[in-house]
Amino acid sequence: MLHGRDEARGQHTLEEIRGQTGNTRLSWYRADFAALAHVRALSERLVREQERIDVLVNNAGIGTTLPGGGARQESEDGYELRFAVNYLAPFLLTRLLLPTLRQSAPARIVNVSSAGQAPINFRDVMLERRYDGVQAYCQSKLALVMFTFDLAEELAGTGVTANCLHPATYMPTKMVLAARGSGVSTIEEAPELDQISGRYFNGLREARAESQAYDRRARRQLRQLSEQLTGPTGP
Repeated sequence: MLHGRDEARGQHTLEEIRGQTGNTRLSWYRADFAALAHVRALSERLVREQERIDVLVNNAGIGTTLPGGGARQESEDGYELRFAVNYLAPFLLTRLLLPTLRQSAPARIVNVSSAGQAPINFRDVMLERRYDGVQAYCQSKLALVMFTFDLAEELAGTGVTANCLHPATYMPTKMVLAARGSGVSTIEEAPELDQISGRYFNGLREARAESQAYDRRARRQLRQLSEQLTGPTGP
């Protein structure tokens, strides 16, 4: 199951994977994570069409400069764009798919974060007073780590694990090339996760995230804010 927001690129990628693997059980799902309505529609379609979900990989995201060239932008729902796309969208999608993931256990949730993390200022989460693209990106990635830790505690004993990772340093992806012009690591450098949960990985090794990720009060505050911003996530 492949997700993206560009129909032509999505279909092209699907055909490329099908040609290389011979797998005919491939599905393409279009949704723009800058709109929470699209996230809800995506989850509804997945639940309707898929009996089980074994692995959910939350990898979609935007970097520090593209789009916007460093200027502050807002999502369709009026939230700071990087916080909305990099964090609120996967938060909502995961919460909506949790019943299916639980029924599919053993299952895994893998959140692709970053070593670039910055504490969240809960007095100005949307960076309306002083915007910086690096801060916006880094706080969104820390939020994803904090969500992962909370989720792992919630899912303990269910057979569903939740982990997050910094896959490699400056892989030559579109967002990295736009921000710094070149990469460092290769796309092929990626960790394998064992049957453990609630951990943060830097490449192949377990690592420590930014200190706010271990603050239970901050995580609770983030979850309350996230539920307020995204709306209902249960029956």
